[in-house]
Amino acid sequence: MSGVKNMKITIIGTGYVGLVSGVCYAEIGNQVTCVDNDKKKISMLRDGEIPIYEPGLKELMDINMNVGRLHFTTELLEAVRTADLVIVAVGTPPLSTGEADLSFVESAVHQVALAMNGYLVIAIKSTVPVGTNVRVKQWIATKTKHPFDVVSIPEFMREGSAIFDTMHPDRIIIGADSKRASTLLFELHRPLSDQIMLTDIHSAEMIKYASNAFLATKISFINEIANICEKVGADVEEVALGMGLDRRIGSSFLKAGIGYGGSCFPKDTKALIQIAGNVEYDFKLLKSVVEVNQMQRWGIIEKLKQALGTLKGRKIAIWGLAFKPGTDDVREAPSLEIVAKLLELGAKIRLYDPVAMDNFLRYLGHPDIIGFEDALEAVTGCDAVCLLTEWEVICEINLKQVAEVMASPIIIDGRNVFDYESVKKAGIIYFPIGRSKPMDRIQST
Repeated sequence: MSGVKNMKITIIGTGYVGLVSGVCYAEIGNQVTCVDNDKKKISMLRDGEIPIYEPGLKELMDINMNVGRLHFTTELLEAVRTADLVIVAVGTPPLSTGEADLSFVESAVHQVALAMNGYLVIAIKSTVPVGTNVRVKQWIATKTKHPFDVVSIPEFMREGSAIFDTMHPDRIIIGADSKRASTLLFELHRPLSDQIMLTDIHSAEMIKYASNAFLATKISFINEIANICEKVGADVEEVALGMGLDRRIGSSFLKAGIGYGGSCFPKDTKALIQIAGNVEYDFKLLKSVVEVNQMQRWGIIEKLKQALGTLKGRKIAIWGLAFKPGTDDVREAPSLEIVAKLLELGAKIRLYDPVAMDNFLRYLGHPDIIGFEDALEAVTGCDAVCLLTEWEVICEINLKQVAEVMASPIIIDGRNVFDYESVKKAGIIYFPIGRSKPMDRIQST
């Protein structure tokens, strides 16, 4: 694969998407300038520090800064005027209605318009509702007489594997109504993938929301199946395996647990429901997906009550706070609501997470919460432990030692990490999600 190198790219926004994208575009040979109005963040990045936890990001950033392909600045004017392409990657947080807040996008493109000194392609990488790129064109047109094109290039990176997802994407989606702009974006992304889809802008915007909504639906579906499995004596792990062998279904996102979280699925599902509502369509299926996801996390509380009765005064350990392993992101993480509910019920909380502890405590600090730097230390003297994030260090813990240090050896496994044989040997009382105890199996001879 080959493509245009040494393209001058300006990325506005050094959040998760902007920073990872900037580093990766530099890695494939382009001159990249990342712009942010947060002076403290830019100073940190110039010093080689990164404000987020993402495996491999710092190493790749250092390499490209050292060879002069990656720069950070607060000066938007010069960065825009020297660019062949400007990528907007600012946040679109949810409003109270569920709609995406486009104020950061609007502010960014207004500044770009005022800085333009000739033809420019402006690409929107932020997740935005269908129709936003048309509005962006209107916003820019009111501020400049220079020619320009607006394109949509939605991102599909996963936190924890964002570098790999960007450098080896399943597909690249380019939404454009200009041959000149679509050619530029096609050439930029050719080194990354042979699967490049050129489409109209509205469809590109919709593909992002539809993709995340479908994956969220798979998660809520398998969680509903898990809840039925518990009542009928089936094992959701076996069920998911059997389902996933069907190529039409596939095995991805069929992992039962306590539901999805993070910065994308919760925001995008609610936004799509709102988008549908704006055109007078009642998206009943997706509303149910959101409802199921919300209810799924409370299963942890019910299992604790089943195991302990009252939770008042009980010491409960929490293993894992991030919404998934490989990130320090606790936005919309199930741990936030679960811990808040446990505190409401009078429990004393002991926390452990290898990277997300500080972020969690910024969201939810309380006198009855104590954080620990070691998973085994966190459960010492506890009445039960709830596993909420399947970090490798937790999955590989010595269960016999866990049983020895706990006041009562009870594990509520919200991610189905452990197997019955292991917990049984360790003397642990085990509550997984949607799994029955395995039957004795006839061994073939």
